[in-house]
Amino acid sequence: MQLLEDRIRRDGIVREGGVLKVDSFLNHQMDIPLFEQLAAEFARLYDGCGINKVLTIEASGIGIACITAQKLGCPLVFAKKSKTKNIAGEVWTSQVESFTHGGIYDIIVSKDFLGPEDRVLLVDDFLANGAALTGLIQLVRDAGATLIGAGIVIEKAFQPGGEALRSQGVRVESLARIRAMSVENGVEFC
Repeated sequence: MQLLEDRIRRDGIVREGGVLKVDSFLNHQMDIPLFEQLAAEFARLYDGCGINKVLTIEASGIGIACITAQKLGCPLVFAKKSKTKNIAGEVWTSQVESFTHGGIYDIIVSKDFLGPEDRVLLVDDFLANGAALTGLIQLVRDAGATLIGAGIVIEKAFQPGGEALRSQGVRVESLARIRAMSVENGVEFC
């Protein structure tokens, strides 16, 4: 998506260690008019798939997932990273290893909000190694729901996550795919 690639070139900052900072418009400060356009593209890509639930993981994917769910006319559910007092009853649980935070944690979704009748689109801001999506996919499968696919804002195509998921038959639609990036040369898109 040219609009997104241009924005990444203009406002993204590449840091050492494979980090792309896009917090000025994507995952800290959110550019809602941009989100509207990104979400409209996800809705176009998955038009006619019967999606009745959008699922993401806490926290930085929630913004784009909310607007995508609004465009699709369905609820958004987000997997929490810890069980809180306001989650009563049974939950679906999976483990996720975080590249950003450098640890393994459980993610949970109440069984009240994910079940066999659901046709699920996963939405997230980044795809790198695929750990977050793999954890979400496990929740969907455990719930007996149907996984329709994943909508990713930025995919680091030089890391193994996207290819691994696609090789398992998961439909992954990424709006910007990065072939390579470095502090010296910036970002190259596929």
